[in-house]
Formats: sequence, structure tokens, C-alpha cells
Amino acid sequence: MGVVVMVEGLRMVEEGGGGVNVFITQSIFIEPFFMQVSKLGYGCMGLTGIYNSPVSEEDGIAIIKYAYSRGITFFDTSDIYGVDHANEILVGKALKQLPREKIELATKFGIAKIEPTQVVVKGTPEYVRSCCEASLRHLGVDYIDLYYVDRIDTSVPIEETSSHLKLPIVQFSSNLVPIFSFVFLFILGLHILVNCALIIRELGIGIVPYAPTARGFFGGKAAVESVPANSFLESHPRFTGLNLEQNKIFYTRIEALAKKHGCSAIQLALTWVLHQGDGVVPIPGTTKIKNLDENIGAVRVKLDEDGLKEISDAVPLNEVAGIRTHGSFYNVSYKFSDTPLPKDAK
Repeated sequence: MGVVVMVEGLRMVEEGGGGVNVFITQSIFIEPFFMQVSKLGYGCMGLTGIYNSPVSEEDGIAIIKYAYSRGITFFDTSDIYGVDHANEILVGKALKQLPREKIELATKFGIAKIEPTQVVVKGTPEYVRSCCEASLRHLGVDYIDLYYVDRIDTSVPIEETSSHLKLPIVQFSSNLVPIFSFVFLFILGLHILVNCALIIRELGIGIVPYAPTARGFFGGKAAVESVPANSFLESHPRFTGLNLEQNKIFYTRIEALAKKHGCSAIQLALTWVLHQGDGVVPIPGTTKIKNLDENIGAVRVKLDEDGLKEISDAVPLNEVAGIRTHGSFYNVSYKFSDTPLPKDAK
């Protein structure tokens, strides 16, 4: 199993006429490899639809290039994002216009198919290999920096899935770093790390929390503005009906705290995540430049222990209404990820 170990990194922030730029701030050690990533990453999923309509190829490439110009070097995609691997293909085209050696590229495998009533997960050794080969083609690259499993196939021993992540090093590229990471949590944004932070720190494992702004909730989505048409949030358990009405209080509380700290609600949510340790690299996504600039501004906000506690207390986990995602995805979440023992286990 590849282990992502985060060691203390620099905290370099430059302020000037162009605002705040995020420079390399996190060092990652993956035995026997070493790499660095930006303090904030960029989640590319939304560029090809899910929260909104897909952006044009021109606009998608432009925002990725802009993110890089602001100091973001860590870009996250997946082989399941977009129709016919559209997301990986779009990211690959953007990378052709950027210095590849200065980019940390992450992609995922594991979700074979999304059906109306179920998510089909696959983690056989043969599937791992085929997915890696396909992602290299879709991205148009010679190597992938971070390669992780999106969901766990509970019919396959996890040792078999993880052991095959090492094969591409020899068979596909000497630069491909195998990563096995299945700690993906979304709990309305502010409690992403509560249940696993101590274990992560003890083991020295890095984490890439997705949906760190609660899928835009702390940017006002559904709380003070409507959800875009055709967005999957229209049916998300925490964005609908009585659940939404109950959850709006959390936006109100965080917005009030944000004013106290001189930032926006979404910046405060991101800042809380960033303050969980040097081993945490959130990957907020957006399709708008102004939102990206706002996300980057979160690195300026400083919180002490009292401030962190105040934010945590504002969103009590047991008061959040609705399950964390749609039923079919919830059923393949980390809560249901036990796998059988290997055949040769004693």
C-alpha cells in the first residue's frame, strides 16, 4: 500500500497588486518518492458538469491556466468525471499549455459505472491496470503524480487492489507515483476531518478532502441563492426540503463568524480545513474566476485555537440534517468499505 506522508512544509504567501498567490506549501513523502504541492489544490470535476452545465473547453482550459498562474499546482480529476472521460481529456488539454514538470496531477479509478439505482465499484487487479492505462491516454501524459481509488470494491481484498497500484511504476512510467487513499469525507464541509484527524496524524498519512466548502453551501448555494438548473444538488439530501431549512442556520452562523474574521463564509470554511494540519490539501472547485480568487484568499485568514473551536461549535455534527450524499453513493462510502481477507491470510 502506498502511504502519503505529509511533512512540515513552507507557508509562502505573496500579497501584491494581483492579490494573494498560493505557492508551494506542502511537502509529500511517498516512500521512496518526494513531491510538493500547493497549499490549495483545484478540483476539476465541476468543469464537465454535475453542479451546473459543463463549461466550454476554452473556458475550462482558461480557468485551469489561471489557477496555475495564481500558484495552484495540484489538480484533481477522475476517470468517472464527465461523459466519456471528458474531464480527464479537458485537464490533459490544459496541461499541454502548462509546464507539466511543475504540475502535480491526481486522478482516480474505482467507479466503473453510475446507474440510476446503484454505483458499480470495481477494484480487481486487472481493472486497476486497465484504468491506469486509459487515464494516461485520456490525459495525454506519460505519468500520473497521484493515483488513488475513488471507492472501495468490497468483494476484493484491499491488499489485492492496493498492491497493483505499484505495478505502473515499472510497466507504464518510472515517474508514476502509486497512491492509495480512500479517506474521502463530506460532512457539510466543516467536519471533514473530525473522526480521522488523530489517526491520520499518528500514521503520517496525508488527506485530500473534497467538497471542503460543502459543495458550495458556504458560498450561499441553496442557503441564500438558488441551485443551478440540472445540478445534482437539486436532489441532494442536505440541499432539499426540511433538511435544507434546518441546515441554513449553519450558513447564518458561519457568515456571522466570517464577518468577525474579516472574510467571507466560504473563506472561513476553507480556512478551517487548512488549519487542520500540514497534511491536509483541500481541493475546492469552481467554474468562475472570481470564486477561484475568493478561495485563494482563504490562505490569508489566520485562526487561533479559540477561533477553530468557535467554528466547529457552530456546526454540531449531530445537528446536520440529511445524509452526506445520495443514497447510491452513500452505500459505497467509507462507512461500507470492509473487504475480505486475502486468500493466503493466516
